[in-house]
Amino acid sequence: MPVELTLHKAAEELHRGDLASVLRARQRVAGLVGTYPHRLDLRERLAEVYRILGEPAQAGRWTYLSEVRDPDETLAFERAYRRAAARLVALSWQGRVDEAPTETARTRLASLYLEARLELQHQLDATPDEETSWGACLVVMVGGTFILLCFLLGMVTLAQFLWKLVT
Repeated sequence: MPVELTLHKAAEELHRGDLASVLRARQRVAGLVGTYPHRLDLRERLAEVYRILGEPAQAGRWTYLSEVRDPDETLAFERAYRRAAARLVALSWQGRVDEAPTETARTRLASLYLEARLELQHQLDATPDEETSWGACLVVMVGGTFILLCFLLGMVTLAQFLWKLVT
């Protein structure tokens, strides 16, 4: 179904106003956003549906890359997805930053990627850089050898038992 026809059907469903129709409209527009992730106008339409449903975090999610966005919705989105990496995943952006249609979207995506990289680097820096002790390696090696010997002994015993049955 062409984009404009799908948007028209979604608008009709939103106009009806009942919950089932609004949910169908959300599904239609979300499908369009999944198919055309670079179209900011479709993302803004999806945000409108979420406003009708009373979900400001989701409305902020879909207008995050837009020129004009509601600061309360953006804050709700950032609270719902506290880490930059989680926000990047939630935005469902596909492709490179320079493929964004507006300078604002490119700037926000680049900033979010940088923030996610810094968060990851901070987590890596905070991870203790410990080496495994020789004692622990020795215990694991001796345990693995013991288990292997038990397995082999069991196989030999089973083979001897089966040999006695056959003869």
